[in-house]
Amino acid sequence: MPVTALDPKPALVVVDLQRGIVALPLAHPAAAVLARNAELLTEFRRRGLPVVLVNVAGAPAGRTDHGPVFPVLTPEWTELAPELGATSTDHLLTKHARSAFTGTGLNEWLRDQDVTQVVVTGIATSNGVESTVRDAHEQGFHVTVALDAITDIDGAAHEHTVATVYPRLAETGTTRDILKALAEAH
Repeated sequence: MPVTALDPKPALVVVDLQRGIVALPLAHPAAAVLARNAELLTEFRRRGLPVVLVNVAGAPAGRTDHGPVFPVLTPEWTELAPELGATSTDHLLTKHARSAFTGTGLNEWLRDQDVTQVVVTGIATSNGVESTVRDAHEQGFHVTVALDAITDIDGAAHEHTVATVYPRLAETGTTRDILKALAEAH
């Protein structure tokens, strides 16, 4: 479903755009994905709308060990990409699961901000972003995904998720579509 409109109080949720992940080989150039995220961040911040920047720092305790998921998690690896320009008004979350909603209090924080819609971006389309989209949908938020502001390590997984998963859970569009809807609503 294409982007039709943005609610009066949407939040931008940026998933796992951190130094260690954007340095990995990706299906789409990290620089382009970061630039589109920066555009969205600028406009959400300018309008005083909630911005959530999420990084991942490991996996939940008790998982079946299938080998290392990430390299050694140094502060440099988990640090948010500087292109995001994190500010003191951004809500920063560190997660230890795929979804930004798992064990972070994100649902409650968004509700406290009167948010009814989330615009989700980041890495990985078929993992952290998809899990966050699914949880946002299940929590009753209107969900929008900026398709040109996401990427994945696996190009086939990215294409599958974009073509078959997101249309069932969210409105999808480009950064330009979302910026246009944002200008019309705010």
